[in-house]
Amino acid sequence: MVSPAANRTSPSGIRRIVAASLVGTTIEWYDFFLYGSAAALVFNTLFFPAGDPLVGTLLAFLTYAVGFAARPLGGVVFGHFGDRIGRKRLLVVSLLMMGGATFAIGLLPTYASVGALAPVLLTLLRLVQGFALGGEWGGAVLLVAEHGDDRSRGFWASWPQAGAPGGNLLATGVLALLAAVQSDEAFLAWGWRVPFLLSGVLVVVGLWIRVSVSESPAFLEARARAEAEEAAGLRQRPPVVEVFRSHGRDVVTAIGVRLGENVSYYVLTAFLLVYVTVHLHLPKSDALNAVLIGSAVHFVTIPLWGALSDRIGRRAVTLVGAVGMAGWAFAFFALLDSRSFGVIAVAVTAGLLLHGAMYGPQAAFISEMFDTRVRYSGASMGSQLASLLGGALAPIVAVELLKDYGSSVPVSVYLCAAALVTAVAALAARETRGRSLDGARKAAPAASAGAPSGR
Repeated sequence: MVSPAANRTSPSGIRRIVAASLVGTTIEWYDFFLYGSAAALVFNTLFFPAGDPLVGTLLAFLTYAVGFAARPLGGVVFGHFGDRIGRKRLLVVSLLMMGGATFAIGLLPTYASVGALAPVLLTLLRLVQGFALGGEWGGAVLLVAEHGDDRSRGFWASWPQAGAPGGNLLATGVLALLAAVQSDEAFLAWGWRVPFLLSGVLVVVGLWIRVSVSESPAFLEARARAEAEEAAGLRQRPPVVEVFRSHGRDVVTAIGVRLGENVSYYVLTAFLLVYVTVHLHLPKSDALNAVLIGSAVHFVTIPLWGALSDRIGRRAVTLVGAVGMAGWAFAFFALLDSRSFGVIAVAVTAGLLLHGAMYGPQAAFISEMFDTRVRYSGASMGSQLASLLGGALAPIVAVELLKDYGSSVPVSVYLCAAALVTAVAALAARETRGRSLDGARKAAPAASAGAPSGR
């Protein structure tokens, strides 16, 4: 049996694990968010030409949502194998899949060249992206959470979360730079391909860092225990089955905790690009630069929210973000309507600051809900089902509401409602701060005697 105490990661070791997870998640989120930005700015013209700009954008966001639809499946598949063979191996696979799909998007022919085949190929590659990202999040945060100690887990586990704004910062920064140095015609002709092709270089860097880290002590202990049970003739249930048998409430709680965070993020970043460029008729550089500024602040403050959750609890910090976002949903669009770049940047930055209060503690919060033997599966399923209900639909719902009503008020109501769902979920959740991740948290049976091993 592997002793968790004997394998407690040193301070330098946990920093290396954090760096590997952060770099990997930044690259994967760069790939994923790049598609969202391109869907708002160029894919509506290049792959879904239509008379009404909002209709073309809506079609582009539908393929954007396809990536989210694949994420729960990726969470189940990666979670199953991650709980059986380890977190590290699956993270390498997810990075290769995501990077390869993103690079291939940069080589795609457009609708003008091959007609309907272009959006079909784009949709297939988006499915691969979503599948890979569905497995990435759970593995990256667990690798850090299971190496860290119980007292500072919120801080350390929040760093992979910072990969989301880090990836968005990188994707938006590249697009903003290209928009600044290229004409609109050149950007539509070939410039949009550059950020996608750049992904190939980033993946090589990410793999070089990620393959050097060690497997988590908590997983090694759980695997040793499972092997001992199998040797004694106990049958191991598939992790996904065990999740629903022993952690059904935790999956629902994780969905609720994540819903408002997920909806708000994609309204504040992806839908913002549509609202500013199509509805307010402002240059796309205004929207991109506002997201750039907001993402920089977001990146720095997420670990601070995670550290605060180590002091006052995951539920309290999540509530601050959810209740704050419910109110900010109405102020946000009022500030955008000023058409002032400075005011728009403040609106986005303040919104992302509140989002960080929900997002920073989330990795530790959700990880601490599940036993080690099913933690990858449980965390991934709760997280990715929320992404399907939240992030996948958020830009589509927001664009449709804007298209039907010609006003931002219905979008604000939608954003407020999602944030309140997260507030209610946080109030109903059990506080998990300080909970040990070593061994099994619950006594619920995970194996049955008298049956041959099914592994």
